[in-house]
Amino acid sequence: MWLPRLADDNQPRYLALVDAISRAIEQGELKPGDRLPPQRRLAWALGLNPSTTMQAYREAARRHLVGGEVGRGTYVLASSREASLFLLKQADALPALLDLSTNLPVIDAEDRDLQRSLLELGAAADLAGLQGYAAASDTQRGRLAASSWLRGRGLELPPRQLMLCAGAQQGVFAALLGLCAPGEPILVEALTSPGIKAAGRQLRLPLHGVAMDERGILPTELDRLARATAARVVVLTPCMQNPTGVSMDARRREAIAAVARRHDLLIIEDDVYGALGDEAPLAALLAERCVLVGSLSKTVAPGLRFGFIAAAEHWLARIDPEAQGTGWTLSPLCLRIACQWIEDGTAVRRVHWQRQQIAQRWRMARKVLGPRVPAIPSPHLWLTAQANETELLSACRSAGIEAAAAQTFAVGPGAPDAVRLSLTAAPGLVALNSALQALAGRLAPARQTHAEAAALSLSSPNRQDVSND
Repeated sequence: MWLPRLADDNQPRYLALVDAISRAIEQGELKPGDRLPPQRRLAWALGLNPSTTMQAYREAARRHLVGGEVGRGTYVLASSREASLFLLKQADALPALLDLSTNLPVIDAEDRDLQRSLLELGAAADLAGLQGYAAASDTQRGRLAASSWLRGRGLELPPRQLMLCAGAQQGVFAALLGLCAPGEPILVEALTSPGIKAAGRQLRLPLHGVAMDERGILPTELDRLARATAARVVVLTPCMQNPTGVSMDARRREAIAAVARRHDLLIIEDDVYGALGDEAPLAALLAERCVLVGSLSKTVAPGLRFGFIAAAEHWLARIDPEAQGTGWTLSPLCLRIACQWIEDGTAVRRVHWQRQQIAQRWRMARKVLGPRVPAIPSPHLWLTAQANETELLSACRSAGIEAAAAQTFAVGPGAPDAVRLSLTAAPGLVALNSALQALAGRLAPARQTHAEAAALSLSSPNRQDVSND
């Protein structure tokens, strides 16, 4: 029986037990699927009140470390690692590591756009209005700005087909909440973002992973799973998919759109990276059966928290019938700055700068790591090696890099031996180059092309066919 040693400090005993569970998972003492001791038995062994262990298990479940089922017990979740990506990390927690585990855009320390905008707002006559809730006029301005932003992505949508939200993650969550019933199967990429996995868990929506290759999900697999699960909703990130970095080309998008029409599927398109790519959104092909969710977080500035949901009006009415659950959370200050930056061209200029930064860091990675890095730039690098995930993570750590493990993103069992490195999370090129050079020296020579590695790494373990789209 696993028996922890509780920290001797002043915090409540139940929190000390939760911390012990978290440490054991982090250190590999408790592995995904391991069963924790029954609450009463653990309470007796530790000299605690049974209500204390009950409270600890509930808190561990709330943090997505464990899950319990009546009659079966409490088990360590396979997805427990993903929660660590969203925890606030202390500056001294990883003093020797360059943290590339969290997916962040490049932040320009010399940027003065925000300073300029705040000075202009400070001189405005209606400054007091920014202390309250967003006015109807601000919301309408935000819809017009979002419509203008999407026009640059190749979509012509009137403001009435747009709903504001505080970022893409909230937008995807709101769309799933409004459009899906608990227990309804949802199709997603076989490797998907932790936020989508978390939303599925919270909303009790079972996720089914669609196998992928170097151009995104496979149309044949989408067709097969749509028939096998009777799912009607698919969540996809066609551009610079997280974590793999792959983007669907025009041919693959057409093939996915054909499958969606055949099975009457509704696509929730996470377009948070869309402005960094060259292809129009999938929504351009599926206007009536696509809910597009976007934001400025990965392209302009993550702190603005300005997002939007674009769809036919009947879908928006189902997502937020009272128009209160999404836009109500927007800060008037963020809304005002986001609108100003879209209107005066600052947002587009910042996107171009971000794209240049991504390209520069990607070229550096290709130069250092060679054929492991594909030709198409992305903010995140999906790194595979001829070693298991534990050895790959160890190589990253010994090179001074904190990476995100494949299990964090895998839907179901059978995660590939890979890690995600967020190149744009590095504070500068010198630190990134030094870390990548150290990593290159710890990896075995690459023996596969990227396409070959992608075919092996991104597909589901049981898939044997190939795409013929």
